[in-house]
Amino acid sequence: MEINFTPLLPAAEVLLTALTVLLLDLFLREEEKGLLAWISVLGLAIAAGMIVILWGSQEGAFQDSYLLDGFSLFFSQFFVGVALITVLSSAHYLKETGIRQGEYYALILFSTFGMILMASANDLILFFLGLETMSIAVYVLTGMWRERSEASEAAMKYFIIGSFATGFLLYGIALIFGATGSTNLSRIAASLTQPGNPWPHFFYAGIFLLLIGLAFKVAAVPFHFWVPDVYDGAPTPVSGFMAVGVKAAAFAGWGRIFLSQFAPLQSEWAYPLWVLAILTMTVGNLLAITQSSVKRMLAYSSIAHAGYLLIAVVAGKEDGGQALLFYLLTYAPMTLGAFGVVMVLKKGEKNYEAYSDYAGLGFKRPFLGIAMSLFMLSLAGFPPLAGFTGKFYLFRSAVVAGHTSLAVIGALNSLLSVIYYLRVIVMMYMEEGGVEGKSFAAAPLLYAAIAIGVVGTLYLGLLPAGALEASRLAFLSLR
Repeated sequence: MEINFTPLLPAAEVLLTALTVLLLDLFLREEEKGLLAWISVLGLAIAAGMIVILWGSQEGAFQDSYLLDGFSLFFSQFFVGVALITVLSSAHYLKETGIRQGEYYALILFSTFGMILMASANDLILFFLGLETMSIAVYVLTGMWRERSEASEAAMKYFIIGSFATGFLLYGIALIFGATGSTNLSRIAASLTQPGNPWPHFFYAGIFLLLIGLAFKVAAVPFHFWVPDVYDGAPTPVSGFMAVGVKAAAFAGWGRIFLSQFAPLQSEWAYPLWVLAILTMTVGNLLAITQSSVKRMLAYSSIAHAGYLLIAVVAGKEDGGQALLFYLLTYAPMTLGAFGVVMVLKKGEKNYEAYSDYAGLGFKRPFLGIAMSLFMLSLAGFPPLAGFTGKFYLFRSAVVAGHTSLAVIGALNSLLSVIYYLRVIVMMYMEEGGVEGKSFAAAPLLYAAIAIGVVGTLYLGLLPAGALEASRLAFLSLR
């Protein structure tokens, strides 16, 4: 049987770039290894070009276990963009810390490859393979700064807890296979719609275990306890990559598996997710308020935003799917940009991550002060920035679906988050004595990554129509 390789092109390009970086790393001298960042950027740019060319395609490979549709292309472009910004923001950081560049860039690309597999998988086994490819690469990335004991500790914690999540996911897949006789999502979905077909209890147990495995990956409460230590111990660009890329890959799984193929079972899993969303938002925000480190605050903030995103999963249908995809788009630039500003303050082996280190930054580095203010206000949901627009459509989807109380709780949590986000702005403009941070001449690529975050945050807030339509069409392509 002839295999259609067209759906594999974007993922194959990312994988080929990763292998090329690994191979060249063996032959380049130490002073030449900065070239690997540009090779990674070139490979990701080519993959992005392929996605643009393939946009609108609807094809499958390997008996439709791997799909090329609007949903997979949307997320593939998203992951490529996140990887691109991560590579740009990492170049100076790697020189400061002495992290090996070849392995680092290759692992970012391998992880991106796994994310694309997760978004494109129409089979639970292929989804699991993509998740493990992504996860193993991120485990290693977390501990890449070998001279720092906190990085090794974070990598070990992430690996052990990630293994539990993997176990839940794999047992869930096994139970679903035992009940349905298939791991292909389309076949399982077709059997769900057949009338008078009672399912054994262990099928629902499999669904529940699948939910728990994905909840671990998005850091939903009570499966969030690994996040602060892992984000704090990992290299800062890796923390940003995890906060956006890993979270989005897991929500791609929520979208394809639960919002689309398992939609007939929504009455079974909607209420547990309703509770999970409220717990995740509230606990994430309350713990973020108590932090003295901006980096740890951003870690707890990412937990709270996972709760907001779960609102869209609970809402379901077209409105929920569109809101989920659009909010991920708005979340990426402001979060990556905020982690970028954290990196600018780093000096040599010393991390300056306390709130007090930001004192006076708005006057010492005006661009950084304005950028960080935009990111904090957007994360808090102030109009007319991207975070406000994203939250508006999230809460709207909940109201349309009849979950008004969930939307109200989400809005109250958004107000609660203002406390710790505004604290950063107050320190930058109303206090003195903090760190000056790097100049543009010292880290131009890092400044470029922050500038991309600023543009994305403003554009998606002021002109969201195009991104909203792309999100809607991408979700509808699942049907």
